[in-house]
Amino acid sequence: MRVTAPTTSSDSITSYPVARELAEHSDVGELFVRSLIRSQLRLAVVVASGFLIILVGIPVLITVFPIINTWTIATVPVPWLLLGLGIYPLVISCGALYVRSAGRIEQRFRDLVDDR
Repeated sequence: MRVTAPTTSSDSITSYPVARELAEHSDVGELFVRSLIRSQLRLAVVVASGFLIILVGIPVLITVFPIINTWTIATVPVPWLLLGLGIYPLVISCGALYVRSAGRIEQRFRDLVDDR
């Protein structure tokens, strides 16, 4: 059994698609584009801030706990390993997080703009 609402006069009014708003450079279209740009900027600031906090945190950790300077792995000092090898996975993971999240934001915008 399927329950449906009766057709009203407001159902027959055609909607004004977002794609048309964007094409006509209307105030509503500009609002959507500004919203997309703000979302992308917010994402970039969050990812960059997180990256910088962790990047600055490694030397601070080494300074606060000087015992780390005495540790070695295969005759290589641990601070060198942290600064030399520990940064690359951080850069790659921040980049992957940014690309995935930016793609998700753009997909939501495309879904909004889609005429269907």
